[in-house]
Parts: sequence; structure tokens; C-alpha cells
Amino acid sequence: MLGKQPARRPSAVHWLATWRQRMRPPRRLKFTREGKFFVGITLGVGFAAINTANNLLYLLLGMLLALIVVSGIMSEFSLRDLTVIRRLPLRAQVGRPHLVEIEVFNHKLRVPSYAIEVEDLRAGQPADKRCFFLKISPKSAQVAAYRRTPTRRGRDVHVGFRIATRFPFGLFEKSREVPAEAELVIYPAVDPVALPVPVGGRFPGTDFVVGRGHGEDFLGLRLMRPGEDSRDVHWRKTAAVGQMVMWERARETRPDVILTLDSRCPAGAVDDCNDGFERRIRDVASRAVAHLKRGDRVVITTSAGGRTRGDRTVGADPLLRYLALLDATPAGDAVSIAVEA
Repeated sequence: MLGKQPARRPSAVHWLATWRQRMRPPRRLKFTREGKFFVGITLGVGFAAINTANNLLYLLLGMLLALIVVSGIMSEFSLRDLTVIRRLPLRAQVGRPHLVEIEVFNHKLRVPSYAIEVEDLRAGQPADKRCFFLKISPKSAQVAAYRRTPTRRGRDVHVGFRIATRFPFGLFEKSREVPAEAELVIYPAVDPVALPVPVGGRFPGTDFVVGRGHGEDFLGLRLMRPGEDSRDVHWRKTAAVGQMVMWERARETRPDVILTLDSRCPAGAVDDCNDGFERRIRDVASRAVAHLKRGDRVVITTSAGGRTRGDRTVGADPLLRYLALLDATPAGDAVSIAVEA
């Protein structure tokens, strides 16, 4: 026995629900300079037509009003069924420009979108970066990019897009906002730092441990392998055994370079403390990158108990990310935060 089939939704009701869903994002209408003049002329023609009862003025008024209606319909078709995607870079740094890609896809089957302007919105910051797309064909995408130079470190939170168009006559600017959250961590600025030259070919504090490597001390003797450097050959032992014998060198290790950052901030001088704190972060970041380029292992510690470590194998990203998200600690507070790279 067949079960009861669910009732199908009427097509008109389904169309109405779809239309409401499409129209749910609020549209904002803004007059352009030309639009203000156009509306003023339309109102003037309307008053003149009412006062004079002239048929030609009524005809002209109808044409002007029709242009407003056509502008609203065509701009709505341009804004519909658009998907915006943002592509952020892997890393960004204060004072260095980076590119942000914006891709707009037109899902309409037959109707293209014209004069689309996409504005990238960020939390707590004015929207100053826009990408303009002259034409987006049906079922196709267009990609544009804008360049931005960060001025402060920390989290750069993107909250969405503002999609606008002045098509077709440029009288009004119709726009809608689309939520699209993303986050980009802005690293602190890094300055070139000249580290002291090692004395005698050895870095200060360098130690040797048992193990094969390329250090200056010797562990013992072994047979020479094909392709190895012949400068370490022990010729006396080679002559005695009749085979190529060479020195076994010890592996050189370096201690961690510890960089201390004072993150305390007096309660009475917040502005001065913030400026000094940013300078200290920039100085520690510069020295950390310089030590990593030299091959040292770097440990950053803060007066609040924070700690992070990095070396040449993982790069400077863990250290710079830690410094980018570090906040000043009020004097007297003790907060312990440890981050291991």
C-alpha cells in the first residue's frame, strides 16, 4: 500500500518565497550629483504641468518618471545573483603593500551585470578600497585586486562586501551589503639589523656535542666515502692501512638566543606606553628575524610570562604572529601565556 504523497507547494507561493528571499538583503539608494539635478528637473516639470495643464508637459513628465522606473529595474537586475569571494594573502606586514583579490561570479543565465563596484568592508575601519567591474557576463566570473598597505599590527577583520551599481543612467547608486567574514593577521614591521660578527669563526656561546657534523672539533677516524672532501684525509693513517681514512668532525650546536620584551604599561600614560610598546615590538621582531637568518634558535619572552620559540626550520612566521597578537599588560598584572612554535 502506497503511503500518502506530500502535497506539492503551489508554484505561485514558491515564486513569492523565492522573491522574498532575494529581496531580503536591504537595498540602499543614494542620489548622485546628476540624479539630484534630474529629480529637481522632474519636480519642476511636474509642478509646471499641474499649473498649466499642458499635455506636452505631462508627456515630458511621464518620460522622466519612466526613466526613473527603468533605472530602478535595470539596476536591480545588475545586483541580483552575484557571489563575491575574497582571497587574502598568506601573510601581511606593517608598511609593506599586499594584494587582495576580489572575484565576482554572475549566476544569471542570460542577463549580464554592468558597472558593478565591490567595496571590501573591515570592522572598525573606513571602507576605502573598491574594485570596479565594467561587465560580468552570464555564468562567468571576473577577478580584480586592490593594493593595501597596513599601518598597524594585529587582527584585520573583514566583515563583508558592499555591492553597488549606478547602471544604467548614473542617476542613482543602488547597493546592498553581503556578509563575508575573514581575518588577516598583520605582522609587525621588520627593520634590517646588523648582528655582531662571530669571533674566530665561532658564534658566542657556541658549544659542541657528540655527533657527526661540520664543526671545528674532531670525534675520530673513519673510512672515506665517495664524493667527500679530501681536505679532512688523515694521510698517516691512510698510508698505514692502505685505504683512505679521514677525520670525523663533531656537530656544532648553538644555544637559544633569548630576546626579552617588556610588555608592562603604566596605567597613567596609556598613549605614551602604546607608542613605546610598539617600538619595542618592532625592535624585537627585527632582531629575531636577523638571528633566524643567521641560523640561530630564537626564544622571545615577555615580562608578563609569555614565551614562544622559533628556528630556521619553521621560519619567522610563529614569532611574528605571536608579536602581532601581543597586547600590553597593565603594570602589576601577571599573566602567563606560553606559545611554542
